[in-house]
Amino acid sequence: MTNQDVFRRSSLRPLSLALCAALPVLTACSDSVDSVVAPVEPPPEPAAVPFQELLDQGIARYLGEYTPMLSETDGDVVNHSFGAGDGPLCLTGGEYTMATRDTGSEDLVIFLQGGGACWSDLCLATEQAAPGIPPLGVLDPALADNPVAGWNTVYLPYCDGSLHAGDQDVDTDEDGSADRFHRGLHNLSASLDVAVNTFPAPRRILLTGVSAGGFGTTYALPLVRQLYPDVPIELINDSGLGLGRIDDPSFIEQLLTEWNATAFFPESCETCIGDDGHITDYHKYQLSEDDNFSLGMMSYTRDTVISLTFVQVGGEAFEEALIGELDDLEAAFPERVKSFVATGAEHTFLIGDLGKTAGGVSVADWVSSMLQGDGWETTRD
Repeated sequence: MTNQDVFRRSSLRPLSLALCAALPVLTACSDSVDSVVAPVEPPPEPAAVPFQELLDQGIARYLGEYTPMLSETDGDVVNHSFGAGDGPLCLTGGEYTMATRDTGSEDLVIFLQGGGACWSDLCLATEQAAPGIPPLGVLDPALADNPVAGWNTVYLPYCDGSLHAGDQDVDTDEDGSADRFHRGLHNLSASLDVAVNTFPAPRRILLTGVSAGGFGTTYALPLVRQLYPDVPIELINDSGLGLGRIDDPSFIEQLLTEWNATAFFPESCETCIGDDGHITDYHKYQLSEDDNFSLGMMSYTRDTVISLTFVQVGGEAFEEALIGELDDLEAAFPERVKSFVATGAEHTFLIGDLGKTAGGVSVADWVSSMLQGDGWETTRD
C-alpha cells in the first residue's frame, strides 16, 4: 500500500463516521464506508381482494355505468327511476325504479324484494317495479319490534325474473325482437351505485331479501363487498336458500345459462353446483373468500312456494334436503352461519309478522341477536 492510499483511507474515515452519526436508523456505525448503505425491504404483499375471481369473470361490469334519470322525494323516501334502453329494465320492458330512505343513521339496510322467477319452462314472476318502500316487517320504520327501524334503507324492487342476477334478453315468440328482459344485473348494479353514492360510509350493513330476493342476496354480496370493502356485512337470506332439484345439478346450470349469470360461479370451484343439485358449497366459497360477513338462513320446513312451484319436490324431500344442507353449512362455519327454521308450509318471514317464532325465538329477537352479536344461535322448531 502506498502512502497515497493510506492518505485516502484516513481521509474517508471521518466522513464515514459522520454519515453514521447522521443516519443511525439506516445502519450501524463501523469503519467501513460500505456500511452506510441500508438494505432495501421488499414491499408488502397486497391484501387479497375478496371474490377476485368473480370480478375477473365480469360480475362488476355494470357498476358505475348507470345513474337515475329522475330522483323524486316522496315523504321520507326518494324514488330513483331509470329510463328504457340498454340499462336497467323490468321483465316485459317496463321502467325500473328503486328507493332510498335516509334517517341519518350510521347503519344501512340493503333489501332485495322477491316475486317469483322466469325461464323457458316456467314463467311466474313480478313484471313491474313499484315506487316507494312498502311498510312491512323490517321495512316499516314505525313497527315497534322492528330491529332496524331507525336504519337507513336501500330498497330494490324485483321485476327481472332472474333472481336479481340475469343479463339476457330473450325473443320468446321468435319474431326477431326481444320481449323478455332479464336485466337483473343491470338493476342490481345501478341500485348499488345509488346506495354507495347516497350512503358512502355506513358503520355496518344488513344485506337481506326475501324469496327471489333471498336468492339475490347471494349474488349481491360480491358487488356490495366491492363497493364497501371494509364494512362488516350481516347477510340474512329469507327463503331463498341454495336448494335445487334433488340430484339434478343441470337445473341450476340451466337457469344460470338462460339468464347469462354463470359468471357468479367461480370456474375454479368444481363443487359450487353440487352433484346433489344444491349450491351449499357456493355459500362455503363465499364465506371462505370474505371473513367480514355472517350468514343467517331462514326457511319454513316445507315451504310450498320453493319446494312445489319452483324446485318441484315433495314437502318431505324438501325438508330433508333443507336440514341436511343447513347442517353441512353450519358445521363448516359454526361461528358465522346460523339458521332460523319454522315448521310449516308458509313462505318468508322478514316482511311479515316479526313475532313469528322458531324454537321459541321470535324473528325480531333472532335478527336483533345477530345484529348485536349477543347470543345469536340457530333456532328450529
